[in-house]
Amino acid sequence: MDSNNVGGFAGLRERCDEIQAALRELGLDGWLLYDLHARNSVAASLLGLGDLTRRYFVHLPAHGEPQAIVHGIEQAPWAQWPWPKRVYVGWRELDAALRETLAGARRIAMEVSAGDAVPSLDLVPAGVVELVQAAGPEIASSGELITRFYSRWTAEALASHRRAAEVVAGVARDAFQHVAAAIEAGEEITEGGLHAWVTATLADRGCGVGADCIAANGIHAADPHYAAVGAGAAFGRGDVILLDLWGKESEDAIFADQTWMAYLGESVPDRVNEVWTAVRDARDGAVDFLRRQSAGGVAVQGSEVDDVARGIIADRGFGAAFIHRTGHSIDRSLHGMGPNIDNLETRETRRLVAGVGFSIEPGIYLPGELGIRSEINVYLGEDGPEVTPRNVQSEIFTLFGA
Repeated sequence: MDSNNVGGFAGLRERCDEIQAALRELGLDGWLLYDLHARNSVAASLLGLGDLTRRYFVHLPAHGEPQAIVHGIEQAPWAQWPWPKRVYVGWRELDAALRETLAGARRIAMEVSAGDAVPSLDLVPAGVVELVQAAGPEIASSGELITRFYSRWTAEALASHRRAAEVVAGVARDAFQHVAAAIEAGEEITEGGLHAWVTATLADRGCGVGADCIAANGIHAADPHYAAVGAGAAFGRGDVILLDLWGKESEDAIFADQTWMAYLGESVPDRVNEVWTAVRDARDGAVDFLRRQSAGGVAVQGSEVDDVARGIIADRGFGAAFIHRTGHSIDRSLHGMGPNIDNLETRETRRLVAGVGFSIEPGIYLPGELGIRSEINVYLGEDGPEVTPRNVQSEIFTLFGA
């Protein structure tokens, strides 16, 4: 259900009426959940099940009672299932159970994405799709349902994210001071050393679950997913530092994910500032667009927000150097299952609905020269977008005074 909500069969029972109403609104006859070996994170999380060694299906119909199709040797995990279930052993029985369960259903949702438009939604194998289609119904993507019933944050999740966001921001600022102090003391500080310091500090401050970071000097930051080999490069005066860091309070909590920039010198060079300004303005332009559309009651797709940020960077002459999506969904996973802010890598047509969260992180990457990114997080509330952390970066930090 919603991130941090009651999970498993009890949670499904609480939300069943709401799910069925959404199915009818979307013109769907049902939502068919399928899994094997916990490969479908949506089905496994919604049902509260782990790694089962036999295929199972759960049909949530638009009308009537849900029904499970389970294997005869794996009935124990279904002991608390509150609705009817069919038990199969052989493949012929499974085929028959699917036909009977889906009889009369014309259009059902599964975790698929037409044309692989949203790859993270393609969780059902092609063979299973064929098996279900042979039972009669047309299959549609469950993307809108996932947004509503899997990726939305609860009030508790939002509160946890807010706390984590301030911790992450504080660690970033302190990390830059840690680098500057080491250099002033004549000590070597490397990308690998900064990585270790950041992850340890996130854990010490209560955000060590899933914690990690990218610590890169300006040239290495031209690789958006740079990872130092061993110690990596040593930082020195005149270096730009990109620090991308993330973590959360607990396994069921929501990640905070941010990127900050600093310069190991007294005054940021003009070229660096030119690139930074384009990135910052694209970030803020995307948020301003969300605010305007929300104030006007206009539903927004993730692709539209991406277009805004990408257009600003293109207008500054750096369009070809912005080589990734503007942002990703955030929920219990760092890269969540809700709508991404993307019209480059994928065609994200899902609507951004109240309760979802995501990153806004435009970047410009100039191989052999420089990489700059600024990342904030946005929670879309009933009253519009809320940005975290409270104080976002407006200028590149300079780490040595004049």
